[in-house]
Amino acid sequence: MDEKPVIEFPCDDYPIKVIGASSESFAASVAAIVLRHDESFSEATLETAPSSKGNYTSVRLTIRATGERQLKALHQELMAHPNVKLVL
Repeated sequence: MDEKPVIEFPCDDYPIKVIGASSESFAASVAAIVLRHDESFSEATLETAPSSKGNYTSVRLTIRATGERQLKALHQELMAHPNVKLVL
C-alpha cells in the first residue's frame, strides 16, 4: 500500500510557529534565519503575539517549503538561537 506524503513539495504556504523569550529583536532574528532558508520569504507574513505575562513571544509565518532537507536545516538553526524555546 502506497502512502501519500503528508506534505507535497514545493509547498507555497507552509506555516511555522516559533516561540521564544521576549526581546526587542526576537522577531527580526527569526526573520533573518528564515530568509537564509527561503529567499522568497516575506516579512509581511510574520505575525507576533506576546504571552499573557509578556515573558514569551510567538512568531507565526509562512514559507515556501521545498523539501525535508530545507525544513530540517531551518528547524535546527532556529532551535540553535538562544531565545528560541519551541518550533512548531
